[in-house]
Amino acid sequence: MNTALSLKAVWPWQDRPRETAAAVLLSAIAVAALGSAVDAMPTLGKFAEPVTAAQQASQPAPAAAPATAIRDLDPAAALAMNARIPVSQAAAGAAAPFSLGNASASARAEALECLTSAIYYEAGQESDEGQRAVAQVVLNRVRHAAFPSSVCGVVYEGSTRQSGCQFTFTCDGSLNRTPRIGAWDRARANARAMLGGAVYAPVGNATHYHANYVVPYWASSLVKTQVVGAHLFYRWSGNWGQPQAFTQRYSGREASARALRAAALAVPHVVPKPLLAAGKGAGELDKLDGVKVTAATGGRVKAHFSPQAREAVEKVKVVPYAERVSASDNLRYALDGAGEASSEPAFGKTPKANDTPAS
Repeated sequence: MNTALSLKAVWPWQDRPRETAAAVLLSAIAVAALGSAVDAMPTLGKFAEPVTAAQQASQPAPAAAPATAIRDLDPAAALAMNARIPVSQAAAGAAAPFSLGNASASARAEALECLTSAIYYEAGQESDEGQRAVAQVVLNRVRHAAFPSSVCGVVYEGSTRQSGCQFTFTCDGSLNRTPRIGAWDRARANARAMLGGAVYAPVGNATHYHANYVVPYWASSLVKTQVVGAHLFYRWSGNWGQPQAFTQRYSGREASARALRAAALAVPHVVPKPLLAAGKGAGELDKLDGVKVTAATGGRVKAHFSPQAREAVEKVKVVPYAERVSASDNLRYALDGAGEASSEPAFGKTPKANDTPAS
C-alpha cells in the first residue's frame, strides 16, 4: 500500500486573517511616511550647494525705505535710541571714486546743481566732512542697482509722491527757502569735488543716513557704519552692502534740476511730526481738530485746514493791533492807510494853538 504524502499550501490571510490585515496597514503607513520625508528633504543623498555672490547679485535689489518712515519719538528719546545702536567694527572699505564719464556739459551742470541742493538742504550747517559724507551716499546710490543711475534721479526720487521721498528736503518744504550765497557756494565746492572723484572714505558703501534726532523704522535692519556730525550712516547687510553690488553704470543723462524742484513743490506732502522744524506754534496748531501741519521750516508753518476747522477759525474774534495798543491816528494811518493823517506829530507831542503844520 502506497502512502502518498499530500501537501496543501496555507496562506497567511487564510490562517491568520486579522494579523495579516494589521501588518498590511502598518506597511502602507510606513511607506507613506517615508515618501513625505523624501519630499521634505530634496537634498537627501546630496549636500546643499552654497549660494554664490554672483547668484545673490542676480536677485532683485531690496526696496529703499522712504526717509519719512520714522518712529514718532521726541528728539531726546531719539538721541538715546540712536546712541544704543553700535557702529559696526567690520572694515567698510572706501567707495570707488565717482566719475561723470563722457557726460555732456549740460548733464554735468544739472548733476552739480542737484548734488549741491542735497548737500545744502540736508547738511548746510555741517562741516565740510559732514557735507561730503552726505554727497558720498548720493553717489553710492547712483552706482547701486536699487536706485536711479543719475545724480538728479537719486536726489529727487519719490519727491512727487505725497509720502515716500528719499531725501526729506524734497518733500518737507525746504525748497521754499532761498539759499544763502556763502553757504550755497561752500556746498557747491564740496559737490564739485565729489563729482570730480573725491572720496569720503569713513562712510564706506553707506546708502542711507538720517539725522540723530529721528529714528527711522529701517535703521535696525541695516549696518551702522559711521557717525559724522549730526548724521548717522548705514549700509545694507549682506551682499547688497558689499563693493560688488555697486556696479551700476552712471547713465550720463540728467533731468532738469529746475523742473524736478518745481514738480516736488507742486505736491502737498505729508511730513511726520518729528521731521518738522521746532518752530513755535507748530506743535500747538497740530493739536487742533481738523488741522494738519505738514511743514514748519524757515519760521513759517504750513498747515491744511478742513472746512469745519476753517469755519471755526473764521468765527474767532480778532482785535486789531491798533485797537489793542490804543494807537495814535498817525500809527493807524501808517498801518492800514485808512482816512487821513491828522496834524498830530509822529511821536505824540500835543500840538500847541500857535503851531502850524510844516509845509
